[in-house]
Amino acid sequence: MARPSRAAEKRTELVAAARRAVAERGMLGLRLRDVADRAAMSSGSVLYYFPTLADLLREVQREAVDRFCAAREAAVRDEPDPCRRLAAMIASGLPSGPGDELCVLLYELGTVSRRDPAYAAEHIRLFERQTGIYAAILESGAATGAFTLSRGAAEIARNLVALEDGYGLHIVNAVPAVDAALAARLLRGYAADATGRDPADLDLEGDP
Repeated sequence: MARPSRAAEKRTELVAAARRAVAERGMLGLRLRDVADRAAMSSGSVLYYFPTLADLLREVQREAVDRFCAAREAAVRDEPDPCRRLAAMIASGLPSGPGDELCVLLYELGTVSRRDPAYAAEHIRLFERQTGIYAAILESGAATGAFTLSRGAAEIARNLVALEDGYGLHIVNAVPAVDAALAARLLRGYAADATGRDPADLDLEGDP
């Protein structure tokens, strides 16, 4: 009997190894050897499963985008109250600090999007998927009278995601300009202004 193929398992292991390599070393100067060492494989073996390092890193980016967005969707899925849904969405989008591996991974991979259309397309998908979650929350709240929107839901949603991205980059810097708690407060303040609510309405239990 033929032995079952371990290709899928090996590809998963390589994606995990590449994820660690990007988070630890960054994209600048990343080598195939860095991934191979973390996977305890030869560089040639890595290329057996992924023709180029770029192919592997695109899979890392796709997986990271899906994982990040799925976590955000799960954070708001079962919350019926619009204010608490919006607060939970804000809380789910910021890095916890410089050591937040998933957020660091997304920021590092995003730096390539300026030069590579494939990375850019995935980065756009990340932005639009998050915008869609926010817009749905805002539209639902407006429909029930919980929110009085100062702009269209899509515009507010895009601003919220852009603010998250900007604050997030500062949070993960070697010397953070803001921390996650301050960034969350600032985001809740903007969201309150945009929805006609008091900032206290968007506080979750335990929020600073």
